[in-house]
Amino acid sequence: EDLLNLIFKAMMKDSLNSSHPVSSAVQSSEQIEEMFDALSYIKGASLLLMLKHYLTKDVFQAGIEVYLHNHNYGSAQSDDLWDSMNEITNGTLDVKKLMKTWILHKGFPLVTVVRKRNVISIQQEKFLYHMEPENWTSDTRLL
Repeated sequence: EDLLNLIFKAMMKDSLNSSHPVSSAVQSSEQIEEMFDALSYIKGASLLLMLKHYLTKDVFQAGIEVYLHNHNYGSAQSDDLWDSMNEITNGTLDVKKLMKTWILHKGFPLVTVVRKRNVISIQQEKFLYHMEPENWTSDTRLL
């Protein structure tokens, strides 16, 4: 329950136009410090949980083990984790491509499903908290 409360708080922050991606290039130490906030940690953790459920626990665990083995006592980048997951899935899934859609963009998608008799329509848009369309910036493109 506590984790869900944290995730919902992070989602609220992530739904603001002032949000930031989980991962982005930085130029200064101040920018590095700004990246290590609750949004990065909680959204990052929820994305890893999402990936674990998608890949299955065993596949995810094996990917983590490969990642830790390959980067033991060394440095790594986020792509290294995704490459380890790709290695475990034998290329049947491009985990790097999948996860970059989540970590390189701020915000999250809102999926709306409407059923009218025998017709189901699905629409996806970026969720923004209390934002009117005329106030969107160029960075509010769909995920």
